[in-house]
Amino acid sequence: MTDETGPDPGTLLPIPGFDRVAFLRPLVDDPRIEIGDYTYYDDPTGPEAFMKNVLYHYEHAGDRLRIGRFCAIATGATFLMSGANHPMRGVSTYPFAVFQRGWRKGYDGELEAGSRGDMVIGNDVWIGLRATILPGVTIGDGAIIGAHAVVSRDVRPYAIAAGNPAREVRRRFDDETVAELLKIRWWDWDVAKITRNLQIISEGRPDQLRDCR
Repeated sequence: MTDETGPDPGTLLPIPGFDRVAFLRPLVDDPRIEIGDYTYYDDPTGPEAFMKNVLYHYEHAGDRLRIGRFCAIATGATFLMSGANHPMRGVSTYPFAVFQRGWRKGYDGELEAGSRGDMVIGNDVWIGLRATILPGVTIGDGAIIGAHAVVSRDVRPYAIAAGNPAREVRRRFDDETVAELLKIRWWDWDVAKITRNLQIISEGRPDQLRDCR
């Protein structure tokens, strides 16, 4: 009988003897970070380095990092959260309130200045080597972010974005096909169905997903 269970998403190191790759869900223990099953991070220094790449994630900013299922995140990919922003309402961008004492009285809401909301990474997203995602960005399902890209604006589903600042290079499929893929949402199938249809998911045509059982 064929094993249709697939790897356990609750296992930290899914590849025996290869400890540079880990599933992130069992690794990350932060209520402000949501990570879907089978999303992994690859780093030669060890997958624990992932948390060092989530920067300026201060509680007062109130934002969350939400990453979907089946994402592939390469070494050094960095997620800059809203705490990185400085106030820009006045003459200076200096964060006076951070340094307390008399400066803490700056003005109401100074520490919250510049919050851009949650950062959302969709499902089946590939984030390349040392890419940087800026606060408040949403990256759609099936997108690819090129190595060293700096993503300062939202990326459409199934788009390929590269450069600094990142621009859409092309879309992986036409609009009609993208709409169908977003309706099918193969990443939400049960693991047995995914396992049975791995060849189509990995190598087949999008229209073939319609008939998967």
